[in-house]
Amino acid sequence: MMDEEMIHQRGLLQDLTFSGVEAGVVAAGLRPAHAKTVWRALHRDLVGAWSEVPDFSPATRGWLAGQELDFPGQAVEVVSSDGWTRKFLLRLADGREIETVLMGFTGRHTVCLSSQVGCAMGCVFCATGQGGFTRHLRPGEIVAQVRHARRALRALGVAGPRNLVLMGMGEPLHNYEAVMTALEIITDTRGFNIGPAGISISTVGIVPGIIRLADERRPYNLAVSLHGADDTERSALVPVNRRWPLADLMTACRYYGQATGRRIFFEWTLVAGKNDTPETARRLIELLRGLDAHINLIPLNPTQGFGGAATHAEAVIAFKDVIRAAGFPCTVRQRRGIDVAAGCGQLQATASRLAAAL
Repeated sequence: MMDEEMIHQRGLLQDLTFSGVEAGVVAAGLRPAHAKTVWRALHRDLVGAWSEVPDFSPATRGWLAGQELDFPGQAVEVVSSDGWTRKFLLRLADGREIETVLMGFTGRHTVCLSSQVGCAMGCVFCATGQGGFTRHLRPGEIVAQVRHARRALRALGVAGPRNLVLMGMGEPLHNYEAVMTALEIITDTRGFNIGPAGISISTVGIVPGIIRLADERRPYNLAVSLHGADDTERSALVPVNRRWPLADLMTACRYYGQATGRRIFFEWTLVAGKNDTPETARRLIELLRGLDAHINLIPLNPTQGFGGAATHAEAVIAFKDVIRAAGFPCTVRQRRGIDVAAGCGQLQATASRLAAAL
């Protein structure tokens, strides 16, 4: 957890779990029950300012006067041509920008969250990785993306979102503490109340983070971006493989599976002529043998910094058929918001680029 005393001093109430808010209330000489009122205002009523809450006691209002709210502002919003995907460019208090994607499906909505400004992993086909790393997001900045999406849905008279995926800008396990604090806030039943079963954490393969997830028995879904079935193939697409090669990564995944009993979702971006042949699929099967694994195929989405092409539909089906024949569940991810660069690997947070799409 982040240092809660430091957060209180800076007035970053949004970064605190419920126990942290309660500790701040008690330290101010107020009754613990006031924490529930504050928490509900922040994470259920989604107020934008303390003045919007008429039933705070004078003592509570006095304490909150020193608790600054710094929700990101929306700089740009773009909507896909089919209307199912909305992408928000959010501007943080320090002027940095991140992107958050709200995806609609029949009967539900999913939010794709960013965990960092930029990304240090450098995956060659990913627009975020091509731009490099700037800084980690605070817990409250991660939570604020869920808040923004929920307010957008509420304005339409729609409930939700029901599902969250940490697959936006950044590597979640590189920002482990802040991400876990944010998820504790998001899953709290007194606020957002989004169940852990509906939350997925995607990692490019940060081995210590995977082991820590297992040791701490975190209840979220784990998705591992694989993309290559041997070290040469994977390192060409995912440079972090040189730090944690496939042997180490698969050992960590097997440990995770044994420790938690949970299925692991493996993401595979299909790049034409690179990793999309039936032979590659067979090597992938051997790599995952013995694991409770689900393979999620993602035809490459275009980015300006990578010249590869997406695998043709026939080759995608052939790849999927090989994996399914071996007994592994395998699906092709629905493509959402590609026309507004809201798909996997396309998030870049450039205001001028987004404005041009309007």
